[in-house]
Amino acid sequence: MEEGLAGQVSATVRRATEQDLDTLAGMGAELARLHHAYDPKRFMYGDDFVAGYRWWFEKELKLGEVFLAVVDGADGTPAGYVYGRLEEKDWASLLDSHAALVDVYVREDARRTGAGGALVRAFCAWASEHGAPRVVLSTASQNTGAQALFAKLGFRSTMVELTRESS
Repeated sequence: MEEGLAGQVSATVRRATEQDLDTLAGMGAELARLHHAYDPKRFMYGDDFVAGYRWWFEKELKLGEVFLAVVDGADGTPAGYVYGRLEEKDWASLLDSHAALVDVYVREDARRTGAGGALVRAFCAWASEHGAPRVVLSTASQNTGAQALFAKLGFRSTMVELTRESS
């Protein structure tokens, strides 16, 4: 257990199981909806996102180079999740092998309890155990809360994504 930002104690991070898939799919779809609300031209979203996330996470659970974990809330149900994977050298991005932290999401009622930090630290530990020399992530420019958490955990800004519609 660890002390949260607001003095609350957060639950232990555990690897996700097939029994978590429906809950994870709902949280993944909520994360996509939040991003879509930030910028609907940049971030896709649709009615099939819960089913899409469930399919994706079910497939990813079976792969060794993937980390999918949850943190349980006080009620014993998943309060958040982290998802990422090991990636090879990417010449197009000038990025050496790394662990890509793809998603981190915490339910609104569990934010500022230490759950997000616990999830990110668990992913970073897994990445290190698997020989990844670095963890790379992206965050929506409007998501200043997440950016503050990532900075507190030792991440630094290295890239800025710009988007322009073609028409």
